[in-house]
Amino acid sequence: MHTPLERNIEFEQKGNDILTIGEVLIDMISDEYVKGDGSTTYRNYFGGSPANIAMNAKKLGIHSIVASAVGNDGMGRFLINHLNEEGIESGLVQKVDTSTSMVVVTKSKGTPIPIFYRGADYQIEYTQKLEKALLDSKIVHFSCWPISMEPARQTINKVLEVASENGILISFDPNYHPLIWQKGENGIEYVKSIIRKVDIIKPSEDDAERLFGKDIPENQLQKFFGLGAKLVIMTLGKDGAIVSNGKEIIRLDSLATEVVDTTGAGDAFWSGFYTALIKGYTIREALQLGSASSAFKLKYTGAVANLPKLENLKELYGL
Repeated sequence: MHTPLERNIEFEQKGNDILTIGEVLIDMISDEYVKGDGSTTYRNYFGGSPANIAMNAKKLGIHSIVASAVGNDGMGRFLINHLNEEGIESGLVQKVDTSTSMVVVTKSKGTPIPIFYRGADYQIEYTQKLEKALLDSKIVHFSCWPISMEPARQTINKVLEVASENGILISFDPNYHPLIWQKGENGIEYVKSIIRKVDIIKPSEDDAERLFGKDIPENQLQKFFGLGAKLVIMTLGKDGAIVSNGKEIIRLDSLATEVVDTTGAGDAFWSGFYTALIKGYTIREALQLGSASSAFKLKYTGAVANLPKLENLKELYGL
């Protein structure tokens, strides 16, 4: 699939627009910007990249469902309650007898450096209920978290198989980080093996560097295509993004005018991009609206901002 960037993607009529699968967890973010060894004061925020995308997409105006696993504890209940309050169906969030996962982040105007405490998030299992939701969705999205440990890895493998057989658009966030993989396992090679199985991949510049080493963005794109990628969107922070379908390359300028907290900026990009695709915009237009969504989020602390409807966002950024 080398879809021209000036075309839209046609979807079958389904009951749900996007199903995100992976971690729902607590983001503990510092109150202040700190250089060095952390802060003394942190606040808990709703977190987890797939969950952030589902929440943002709902705010932007499409229907989303998140599949995950949380602990049968206070933090797990906090996360489920938050999903319910935001109107996100939580029936696919499995409750397990392991503590809810947590990420501790010191607030940053650059790339935040996280500390991971993993428990329930990788316990998600493939169920009939999950399969039913998958088959009724237009897009399925996942990240490195569920493929980094069992049994979630097998769950994602089954999801990829079923989605591919049924023409569901598959998107992958290759947010590889060595600390979420078990010692002794070659996570980089596993991530590379997944790339050919997906339709859209959106690495950040840091993600690409972790997978391939340091290089210029144009060369990094070619490395993804060498592994079977079909559409690559590489976000470059303040420098915007570079995008290719294997035949043409375009650059997008950042629309950000104010940066308060970078946590969740990539998730906001995904959300705007997906919402625009679902609403019939071309890939190029969807990329612009993803940039606008990210720029809006950067003005607020926490992974999920109170995004406006997509049409209002478009007007706000003059797109």
